[in-house]
Amino acid sequence: MTHDVPSFSNPVRQRPAGARSESADGVHSADGNAPAGRGADPATARQAATVAAKAASATPMIELIDFGKRYGEFTAVERLNLKINKGELFGFIGPNGAGKSTTIRFLATLLKATHGEGVINGHSVTRDPLGVRRCVGYMPDNFGVYDGMRVWEFLDFFAVAYRIPRARRKQVIGDVLELLDLTHKRDDFVNGLSRGMKQRLCLAKTLVHDPPLLVLDEPSSGLDPRARLEFKALMKELRRMGKTILVSSHILSELADICTSVGIIERGQLLMHGPMEDVYRRIRRNRHIEIKFVDQMELGLRVIRSNPATRDVQVDGMRAMVELDGSDEVVADLLDELTRQRVRMRSFADKDPTLEDVFMLVTKGLVS
Repeated sequence: MTHDVPSFSNPVRQRPAGARSESADGVHSADGNAPAGRGADPATARQAATVAAKAASATPMIELIDFGKRYGEFTAVERLNLKINKGELFGFIGPNGAGKSTTIRFLATLLKATHGEGVINGHSVTRDPLGVRRCVGYMPDNFGVYDGMRVWEFLDFFAVAYRIPRARRKQVIGDVLELLDLTHKRDDFVNGLSRGMKQRLCLAKTLVHDPPLLVLDEPSSGLDPRARLEFKALMKELRRMGKTILVSSHILSELADICTSVGIIERGQLLMHGPMEDVYRRIRRNRHIEIKFVDQMELGLRVIRSNPATRDVQVDGMRAMVELDGSDEVVADLLDELTRQRVRMRSFADKDPTLEDVFMLVTKGLVS
C-alpha cells in the first residue's frame, strides 16, 4: 500500500520501496541510510531521529490562541486559549450555547474568527485552511440530506473531494467500511439507514483521507445504548491507531469512560481543562467513602463520627457516605478501626468524583 492510502487495519505506514529519505547529516539515499564513505555515525543518526520524534510528539495537535468570535454585540467565544497534544482523546464539554460548536467549526475552517488564531498539526487555521483540511476529519452534529445516493457513492464523493486517485478509492472505501462495520451496507441507500448507521457512515467519511485529527461534534447524539457502547469502543480503537480526537458530547459519563483530557466551556469562556486525573484532583477537596454494612451499623457510625478526620456522614438504609479530610493513611486507619471493632461490611469504597460532579461544580448553569 502506498504512503497516501489509509491503512486502517495497520496504522503504521510503510515507506514505499525506493523512497528517498533524509539522514541525520542531511544526505538523501534510497534506503534511508547515509551513503557509505560519508562518515555517518549510526548512533548519532539514531539519536537525531529520537530527538526529532520527541519534538514531533511534543508539538500540540491543536492550539487555540486568543480565539474569539462575535456576532454583532453577541460574544459566542471570548479569548479561548487551549492546547491539545497529539494522541489525546479530548472531551469538549459545555451546555447548549456555550461556544462548543462555534469553536469546532472554526477548527474545521468553516467559520472565521473575530480575533485570535488556531494551529492544527503546524498549519494555521486562518492562513492555511487547505493544509488544515488535509489534517482534519470533521463530523458535524447533523448528517445532511443525500437523496438517491448509496453508501459507497457517499464515501466515493468525499474521496473525490479529498483528491484520492480513482485507482485507490475502491480500496480506501473498503477499508473504512470494514473499520466501521458497514461492509454489509455498501449498496444500501444512505437515507434508508438507521440513525446509528448514519452516524457510523458520517464517521467513515471523516476517515477516507486518513487524517491525524478527528473533530466530532455530538457524534453519539440520538444513539441507542448498544450503539453508544459500540461508539465508545470505536473511539478507543481509533486512538490506539494513533488518531488525536476532539469530541463534544452532553453525555458526560460516556466521555469519562474514554477521554484522556477534558475542557469545560460556559458562555464562551474556558473554565477548566487538563488531563482527567488533574481535573478530578483540582475539585476534590475531601475523600468520599461509601460503606455498606452487613450489621453492627450503629457501632460503625459511632466509630466513623468519632474519627477527627470525619467531616460529614450521610446515611441511607445500611449504606453510609462518609466525607473525610485526609490522606490515604487516614482512609486506611478508618478501615482498620472498623475491622478491629468487628463491624461487618459488605463494601468499603473510596469514591472518585465523576465528570458530572466536576461539571456541576465548575459551571453556573448560565447560557448565552
